[in-house]
Amino acid sequence: MGISTKSLNFPHFLTFYLTFVLIILPFSTQSTPSIYDHLRQNSLPVGLFPKGITDFSYDTTNGHFQINLIQPCNAKFENQLHYDFNISGFLSFGKIGELSGISQQELFLWFPVKGIRVDVPSSGLIYFDVGVVDKQFSLSLFENPIECTAVDGSVDPLRFEKDLKVQSGKLEYKIAQGELRAAS
Repeated sequence: MGISTKSLNFPHFLTFYLTFVLIILPFSTQSTPSIYDHLRQNSLPVGLFPKGITDFSYDTTNGHFQINLIQPCNAKFENQLHYDFNISGFLSFGKIGELSGISQQELFLWFPVKGIRVDVPSSGLIYFDVGVVDKQFSLSLFENPIECTAVDGSVDPLRFEKDLKVQSGKLEYKIAQGELRAAS
């Protein structure tokens, strides 16, 4: 009665297989980067977007991203920011261009944020392009994603943008039935 060579090879095969699974499997199950990871990779603070975003797309070839929120929400920094259902733009090193879906309140008016940039990270400043001017904030305000307060989706925070016109050096606000004009 001899011992079969097939039975001796089985433990070696099993050892090889288990070693392969234990070494290779953890590398193949790496999670996909979050939108916050993409911000960090482009030297932007992760607190630009509210906490808990999981539904997003990001095209690594051109930097285009789309974020889908469950509902619109507001966040308070130095000023109030409004995040719409959908936020999109182009992410590149130190900036977000062609941004849509975020607006900023200044006094009683809401202005669309068209872009965000950090020129020199060591300056501690971040700039929001609201069309007419660039609004400057401290980078430290955006270090961490914050909780966002849900707002009714039927409220249009950009309602005043529709009435905001810039024509030949004049800034004209049309509010409700009255008009307020300011020459610059």
